[in-house]
Amino acid sequence: MPLDAFLALWARTSQDRDFAPGNDESARQAGTRLRAFLAGLPGTPGPVAAVTHGGITTDLLCNLLGDDALPPLLLDAGIPPCAITAIDDLNVTMIASTAHLSLPPP
Repeated sequence: MPLDAFLALWARTSQDRDFAPGNDESARQAGTRLRAFLAGLPGTPGPVAAVTHGGITTDLLCNLLGDDALPPLLLDAGIPPCAITAIDDLNVTMIASTAHLSLPPP
C-alpha cells in the first residue's frame, strides 16, 4: 500500500475508532483484545511486561480512559518509541513515560 494511502487509512481509524479497514479490527476492537489479554494474566506476584506497538497501546488507553482523555499531542504524534505505560489491575498509573531513556548507564 502506498504511504499516502496508509496514512489516510490510519487517520480514518484514529478519527472513527469503530471503523475496521478490510477484514482487520477496528481501533476499539484492538484495544478490547489487549484489555482481555491483560485481564487474563495470572495473579502471580511481581510485575508483568507486555510489549506492544504504540497504536494498540493508544487503543487500550482510549478504551480504559475514554476517547477524549488522552492528550491531543499523544494522539497526533503517537506513543514514543520505548515509552512505558503502566497499568495496575486495569487502572492506568503512567502514560507513555520516557524518563528511563535519559538515565545514566549503570
